[in-house]
Amino acid sequence: MDATQIAQAFAQRFGGAPQWIVRAPGRVNIIGEHTDYNDGFVLPMAIDRAAWIALRPRPDDRVVVHSLDFHETVEFGIAGVRHQKQKWAEYIKGMAWALREAGHPLRGWEGTVAGDVPIGAGLSSSAALEMAAARAFAAAAGLTWEPAAMARLGQRAENQWVGVNCGIMDQMISAAGKAGHALLIDCRSLETQLVPLPPGTVMVVLDTATRRGLVDSAYNERRQQCEAAAAYFQVKALRDVTPVVFESCADGLDPVTRRRARHVVGENDRTLSAAAAMRAGDAVRLGALMNESHDSLRDDFEVTNAELNVMVECARRASGCFGARMTGAGFGGCALALVTAAAAGEFAAQVTAEYQRVTRRAPAVYVCRATNGAEIVAGP
Repeated sequence: MDATQIAQAFAQRFGGAPQWIVRAPGRVNIIGEHTDYNDGFVLPMAIDRAAWIALRPRPDDRVVVHSLDFHETVEFGIAGVRHQKQKWAEYIKGMAWALREAGHPLRGWEGTVAGDVPIGAGLSSSAALEMAAARAFAAAAGLTWEPAAMARLGQRAENQWVGVNCGIMDQMISAAGKAGHALLIDCRSLETQLVPLPPGTVMVVLDTATRRGLVDSAYNERRQQCEAAAAYFQVKALRDVTPVVFESCADGLDPVTRRRARHVVGENDRTLSAAAAMRAGDAVRLGALMNESHDSLRDDFEVTNAELNVMVECARRASGCFGARMTGAGFGGCALALVTAAAAGEFAAQVTAEYQRVTRRAPAVYVCRATNGAEIVAGP
């Protein structure tokens, strides 16, 4: 999908040209897994797969939007927006609701929406749609774009309108990403720092073609274990435990809770070290930290599955790879590899062939570059 294609689709549906074209990216988390609900650090980047909306304003408060992906048109009034379980449209309606609840005056618009963020792969297609919708509403109403504030409203829409209890990471990186950079997010303060990717490298997303199962119960169990460990250390959250304190004081924890806490404490430290490595342009160090992260998620936090482990091993053996790890909640979904840009094509072919040979599953491989967050691509 690109600006020309979405503009042509708009013209076919509504006649004439759109006044604005907006896009908002999906994301991948480079490192910092299961640290967010422990008040820790995450390091996502916006990827060059996005949700796109071409739109023009209407003289009333109606929103008429046609999805190219779902071949469906939805219309609603902003003032009386109601939840109707319309799947993709609820993310757009949820943004209208959240913006109005925050006191923003809105204007109706008509548009076409499409995206190339794979749904269900853990690349945050939902946050991309929310932030694209936020950008569309902001453009139509002449609102000032404030990435952090819009990200919080996107999170509120997903939590309270869609009904998914997500953290802030996905919306924040989709709203505030910058080309060539990742975003270090402090999940306690919500402070952010842009961090450059090592020169001459790309991130390659490796979809195992497995999807998460039984993740809710496992997720809740791990949250409880982390909370128990924080209570043991007498701190608000495991973010407040340093590796030195952990090693000297963790003997009183039961073995399982000790492993869970060791992952979180180590992962926070690895995430900050990864940001430092990226600032130094040290791809070797970043790759090593990604490897350590995966091994900890596999052995201590126990949220990988067989296919994720196979995928990571295939990636580590392939040409041009500095390091690889699972990314996302786990139990299926995607892995991520840091790869020399010049070797990305050969790397992708090798990993695809080897993974398919071992698992008899056909993976999807995306060579990704860090892009800007939600933006107006074309407009007056």
